[in-house]
Amino acid sequence: MKVDVDMGVASAGKPAALDLEELLATRLLVQGNSGSGKSHLLRRLLEQSAPWVQQCVIDPEGDFVTLADKFGHVVVDAQRTEAELTRIAGRIRQHRVSVVVNLEGLDVEQQMRAAAAFLGGMFDAERDHWYPVLVVVDEAQLFAPAAAGEVSDEARKVSLGAMTNLMCRGRKRGLAGVIATQRLAKLAKNVAAEASNFLMGRTFLDIDMARAADLLGMDRRQAEMFRDLARGHFVALGPALSRRPLPITIGPVETSARSTSPKLTPLPDAPEDARDLIFTPGPDEARLPVRRAPPPPMPTADLLAQLSKPKLAPAPPAEPVFAIIDEAERNAGIDAVMREILEDPDAAFRSDAVLYQDFLVRCRIRRVPGEPLNLPAFRRQFAVARAGVDARTAEGEVWATALKLSEDLPDDLQGVFLVVAQAAIANAPCPSDAMLARAYGSHSPRRARRLLAYFEERGLLVVRTDFHSRRILAFPDLGCETAPGDPDAPDEQARDAAE
Repeated sequence: MKVDVDMGVASAGKPAALDLEELLATRLLVQGNSGSGKSHLLRRLLEQSAPWVQQCVIDPEGDFVTLADKFGHVVVDAQRTEAELTRIAGRIRQHRVSVVVNLEGLDVEQQMRAAAAFLGGMFDAERDHWYPVLVVVDEAQLFAPAAAGEVSDEARKVSLGAMTNLMCRGRKRGLAGVIATQRLAKLAKNVAAEASNFLMGRTFLDIDMARAADLLGMDRRQAEMFRDLARGHFVALGPALSRRPLPITIGPVETSARSTSPKLTPLPDAPEDARDLIFTPGPDEARLPVRRAPPPPMPTADLLAQLSKPKLAPAPPAEPVFAIIDEAERNAGIDAVMREILEDPDAAFRSDAVLYQDFLVRCRIRRVPGEPLNLPAFRRQFAVARAGVDARTAEGEVWATALKLSEDLPDDLQGVFLVVAQAAIANAPCPSDAMLARAYGSHSPRRARRLLAYFEERGLLVVRTDFHSRRILAFPDLGCETAPGDPDAPDEQARDAAE
């Protein structure tokens, strides 16, 4: 079904049509400095496509909540726990409701964590709910920064991972990313490079103009044109827009943002009692504390006498307001819950969202003390538990190196890598394709072989075969390798569960 979204007027006076079905498959990047009309463009796209596709807007400033009145979007206030946002995202995909995730009122790090939790819930939705969704992320440089900033490394890594999943792997799950940024230089390159459609607006910095020209396939000398673009004027390129760079003017919108551009307003006439109005506090104002002069300096003799006095006995410690959590007891309870989940033979073929819900329920049943693990921490710990490493191996430096290597892999591949790494550290036979497929949550041995090829391309391991056609996996960074193993051997654990 072909649906053309009217974005405005092209340079030749013809309608600037955007192929919505092609956009869902190829994604869109919008770039423009503040005041270039970037938010106006996104609003035009959302309004024109609202009847045709489900929409999700990640809104850091709360400008798009006005879509709710005219187009029925549900506003999701992000001032919730990460687990709650993840569950809401799953229900949104299930019931196909258009939403605006309002991040207004949160600081930058909280916005990154909330957006990552919500996008992770949409990404991890069950396969039956993979309907097309237009995911619009305004100010994308906040959620996929090119370099570390003032936020913690953990928040940046979680947010960047969610944005990478959206742009790199979201298409097969029905997620079509539309990201907008003020500066291309501040946006992570691996996120920007996944877009095939571009709308470039006014920009002034040389580095941003050069990147915009590269993305549009233009000569560096032509990049100067981006300085001369008026507000609401963009250069379009991509399979959903135009095969050649095409100047377009964005059309009008039906709704308006809560915040508007500053307008010059004449000053009011100065009142005669202006001085009294400024320096006399109002009746409702809180009284500020009066600044007092500092005390006179203490004489040296008095200071020495005070220092020579015996110290008073420390006051007995007060009773803690909250019960002290025994970390050892908490970790033991979490480990026990992880083992219970792993004992279920069907657990390998369930999504992370389903396993996480099962984990939370089991933790409540066992009354595990403390705050439950969030979804990213659960994924990481479940991947480590799935490897089945013993206590002695877990304390070694080689296993610590394997854990560090796995941190750079996508979440769904970390468990598979740790399984083969544990086999190499223990010098156990190389796992078969069926075992690796189960660790990945699949029934396809061919997919397991592709995973090993992916690890080999990343330089994490080397696959070789002995004279008996048995497979051996060598890990250069760990200094160890697996024993020979039959790649076509059946999955013993799955067979035992069936019997």
